[in-house]
Amino acid sequence: MSPAIAPRPGILDISPYVGGESKLSGVERIIKLSSNEGAFGPSPKAIAAMEDAAKTMHRYPDGGAIKLREAIARRFGLDAERIVCGAGSDELLSLLTYSYAGPGDEVLYTEHGFLIYPIAAKAAGATPVKAPESNLRTDVEALLDAVTDKTRIVFIANPNNPTGTYLSHAELNMLRAGLPDDVLLVIDAAYAEFVGRNDYSPGVELVNAGQNTVMTRTFSKMFGLGGMRVGWGYFPTEIADVLNRVRGPFNVSAAGQAAAIASIEDLAFQEKCFEHNLAWIAKTEAALHEMGIDTTASVANFVLARFGETSTAEKADAFLRERGIIVRRVASYDLPDCLRISIGAADEMEAFLAAMREFTGT
Repeated sequence: MSPAIAPRPGILDISPYVGGESKLSGVERIIKLSSNEGAFGPSPKAIAAMEDAAKTMHRYPDGGAIKLREAIARRFGLDAERIVCGAGSDELLSLLTYSYAGPGDEVLYTEHGFLIYPIAAKAAGATPVKAPESNLRTDVEALLDAVTDKTRIVFIANPNNPTGTYLSHAELNMLRAGLPDDVLLVIDAAYAEFVGRNDYSPGVELVNAGQNTVMTRTFSKMFGLGGMRVGWGYFPTEIADVLNRVRGPFNVSAAGQAAAIASIEDLAFQEKCFEHNLAWIAKTEAALHEMGIDTTASVANFVLARFGETSTAEKADAFLRERGIIVRRVASYDLPDCLRISIGAADEMEAFLAAMREFTGT
């Protein structure tokens, strides 16, 4: 028998990404608050568009996602030619890494940054490097101190997952100004639509200002299309050209494109989602504080609850699961004493808070 074909060095060092759980054995009604999915699901207009697209599912989708790129450009005032769409923003993050980093290179990200960053680095043969955070917040000086002559990419999730904290526009500018010109800054703004702070920017200005910054976004959160896998990014012209060369020719499905176009044009639905999230972030964090549980003042669509001790977080998680409520353990992000709670519908959040009051005896 011939020997097994070995993968490229480093591939078997990757720990596969594990998403939030969806099922509990023996539980009839599950409240899933583990994956930061939209509280209201997709826009009714997106559902209708997807149903209509099903009539022609035997046809290949538009490989250039032209209508979707034009819809995104109209919504955010961008140049459609510099937009590239992907099967979720995860695909674009991976393609960027494969295209601009490899063996001998370093990919820099923050201590509690999104797990896809080190996975993509290892898959490309590059070395992932973590920079320390300050109180669960991106530390610009620490990032700049970690840059070496091997650094090729810096990933910043802004807001960050799972901490929910963010860098202001001024701090992001400071980071870009401090990086060498040949280092690519990737701003992962998956939760940008939820941010209600005046000093926040998703990064469009930095992309427009030069050739070494990109911004990625997703339809999985605010727009409720996680199951459709639709993401997009805004790039300098040269980088958009590179991604269009390496991406799959039909990487976004026809149904996904149709649903995304309908979603991005449904402004009333987006406003409803934004206002609901803003109200429940405040209610949830205030209630947890009354129970003696610290949080991070999240600006995304989830709350990070800090219990102080790993055992307490584990007990709280088990207590919630017994009541059919699934939240996210974040030990894989080096936060073993924390739980991440997605903002769900009002009745789901009330059920979560009631269970936590019972757990804490408050």
